[in-house]
Amino acid sequence: MSDASVKICGLTAPDHVRAAAEAGARYVGFVFFPKSPRHLTIEGATELAHLVPSGVAKVALTVNASDEELDRITATVPLDMLQLHGKESPDRVADLRARYGLPVMKAVGVADAEDLAAIDLYSEVADQLLIDAKPPRQSELPGGNGLAFDWRLLAGRKYWRRPWMLAGGLTPDNVAEAMRMTGARQVDVSSGVESAPGVKDAAKIRAFIEATQ
Repeated sequence: MSDASVKICGLTAPDHVRAAAEAGARYVGFVFFPKSPRHLTIEGATELAHLVPSGVAKVALTVNASDEELDRITATVPLDMLQLHGKESPDRVADLRARYGLPVMKAVGVADAEDLAAIDLYSEVADQLLIDAKPPRQSELPGGNGLAFDWRLLAGRKYWRRPWMLAGGLTPDNVAEAMRMTGARQVDVSSGVESAPGVKDAAKIRAFIEATQ
């Protein structure tokens, strides 16, 4: 499993950024969604983004954000990618990609085989795909719920038109098995490396990345 790329999402403090970078993360994610315990202000995200070393991609996670919200974020925070984690349509994805000139990663929630069709649909317009567990109906959070889906759904289907990243319920203990079952070469983790909601644990980050190698 060498050369796997890891995204540590939901960073909220300078020591989280340092821990992710030192452990070898290739992406770090900043959450702009007030209902999330990992939500950042634009000022807070800007401060953290300036701590990210060269070579580590800075990703802004938004959920059904308006143009005005995205204008404010992109005008201030130095970013390398937008992650759309809401119900954005393929046309919306294409529009935002053109508007901001940034690569766009679209999250697709999966619970059963019927959800896989959306992966093909969004692969026509997004630069990358994030295949995540579909949140429970009552959840206010589109991700970061610590839930996994049945990884067997992706077995033998690892070749889509775009690079993709596996997310949902991953931890240092199960990520190697998840990668083996799905063929994922990129993985995303948030709650799985936390000691409390929104509080990253440096030891868990190191253990997670080590488990992907």
